[in-house]
Amino acid sequence: MEKLLRNKAISGWLMAAPLTLVLAFFLVLPIVLIVVVSFWRATEFSIIPAFVWENYEFLFGSSVTYQVFLNTFKYAAITWALTLVIGFTVAYFLAFHVRTQTWQIALFLLCTIPFWTSNIIRMISWIPFLGRNGIANSTLISWGVIDEPLEWLLFSDFAVILAFVHLYTLFMVVPIFNTMMRIDKSLIEAARDAGASGVQILWNVIIPLTKPGIMIGTIFVVTLVMGDFITVRFMSGSQSANVGRLISNDIALLAYPSAAATAVVLLLTVLIVIGILLRFVDIRREL
Repeated sequence: MEKLLRNKAISGWLMAAPLTLVLAFFLVLPIVLIVVVSFWRATEFSIIPAFVWENYEFLFGSSVTYQVFLNTFKYAAITWALTLVIGFTVAYFLAFHVRTQTWQIALFLLCTIPFWTSNIIRMISWIPFLGRNGIANSTLISWGVIDEPLEWLLFSDFAVILAFVHLYTLFMVVPIFNTMMRIDKSLIEAARDAGASGVQILWNVIIPLTKPGIMIGTIFVVTLVMGDFITVRFMSGSQSANVGRLISNDIALLAYPSAAATAVVLLLTVLIVIGILLRFVDIRREL
């Protein structure tokens, strides 16, 4: 019996070994290298392998860092709120108002059509629509709603958040829809038979049972927004910045230790945010 248990343990380790090696090589090792490089010293002409704190001292000693992080959290919070409302509404409609599975699959695939193209293409497609002489301004002027083009439609925080919502809403729809499809419909019928209104059913039955999907979608959206830099660069017209943009600028200047230090701080920040979210709900049953 003891030999059989030992063989099962060995076979389990052997089955997990390939995935462990892949994660160690492609995930753990790069993170370790980034942490190591973050303590190196950089000059105008070279990078010196040395254990110094100057990258972190400069990072936390600059007021720009706090402004950029605050801007990043602002983008993440607003995008999360909008994608949650849109994603929950779409998922609720697909799960509870579309009766046949065929139509559910068809409408769900319809939601994924924009994602068949590159993120950059979908993002840039907003520029001719939101521009000063774009479709939106031209339409509003022709309808008499405005007298002159709206300047804030493009190259502004509005354009950045609009692009974020467009790019990442599906990452909120999918986990919420997956969780809603697992809800036992008899619970809703029982609540309705007990005299609960639609709002009461939504608040006391559907939302609590959908929390794991909401948390998974939140993790996806928040991490993607906080690490994104190309959207902020193009849609703000280089007038705004987030942490990803800060890292990108350091890399462009070949300031790799500084970029690595910022990346480490961003990674720790994201991990803290995820840790806080995971304390509100157990999502292991959804994974």
